[in-house]
Amino acid sequence: MTTLRIPIASQQAVMRCLRHYLAQANAHLDSQYPEPKITYRQRGTSAGTAHLTLWEIRLNTILLVENGQQFIDEVIPHELAHLLVYRQFGRVSPHGSEWQWMMEKVLGVPASRTHNFNVRSVQGNTFPYSCLCQTHLLTVRRHNKILRKESEYRCKKCGQILKANNNI
Repeated sequence: MTTLRIPIASQQAVMRCLRHYLAQANAHLDSQYPEPKITYRQRGTSAGTAHLTLWEIRLNTILLVENGQQFIDEVIPHELAHLLVYRQFGRVSPHGSEWQWMMEKVLGVPASRTHNFNVRSVQGNTFPYSCLCQTHLLTVRRHNKILRKESEYRCKKCGQILKANNNI
């Protein structure tokens, strides 16, 4: 597997953004939360992940390089808000009212749960599943869990259990 090098300018932009929002949060919350560790190990279609107990943000290198400043402006405050909420409130719903408050009132950023980046370059094989209202493309991991009867997945719109398309 080849490792993608992150331009120094991108790494610096990530840190500037992180420090800006962290300082803003510390001032608003009258706190002194430390800088979280930033790593570039996120894989798949997720742009980033906040690892709460490690006080760490993992970023998707490929999506960062492909989307530049838009990635930084959206993903850094999103993941930082998860860490801050964990420190302020403990374990709560990931995108619940506390997280929304942290995003909008403390960080001053719209509270968006998901990104809209093109993920074609990081998307692995997918498997089509259907419900009453649409076709869903499931990852290899979810497909295999269904085959092993470890999990079942429901459509968020209609609530029906997803069924494999017959051509799988």
